[in-house]
Amino acid sequence: MEKFKLIPAVHLILIKDNKVLLLRRFNTGYEDGNYSVPAGHLDGNESATSAMAREALEEACVRINSKDFEVVHVMHRKAETERVDFFLVAKNYEGELKIGEVNKCDDLSWFPLNGLPNNMVPYVRYGIECYQNHIFYSEFGW
Repeated sequence: MEKFKLIPAVHLILIKDNKVLLLRRFNTGYEDGNYSVPAGHLDGNESATSAMAREALEEACVRINSKDFEVVHVMHRKAETERVDFFLVAKNYEGELKIGEVNKCDDLSWFPLNGLPNNMVPYVRYGIECYQNHIFYSEFGW
């Protein structure tokens, strides 16, 4: 019998002037047209902070040192499979924010934390709300 496995993912909550950086998914086959944060799966044999640094560079073209991340929320989520999502805030970043994967994203913009767009990936919106309310752990989709 095969052991049960969870799929881990990381999500970047980048804040500036009480706004959060969001990207609109495009041509991915999942939640296209909806906003999310820079995010991705761990590739294996990498820490959550290393994966987040890699994804930030790939998706938003910014360099973030792994030591500059803080895990602010963990979500155990049920979708088509069970997942664990780590939401991280970055204290600093280097580089000019721009779309790094033009074939998967068609907008990269700052949105007020108290005025998130209606068209958001639902569990990402919930993760941001949990962060705002200082809730470290949640469950979604059960």
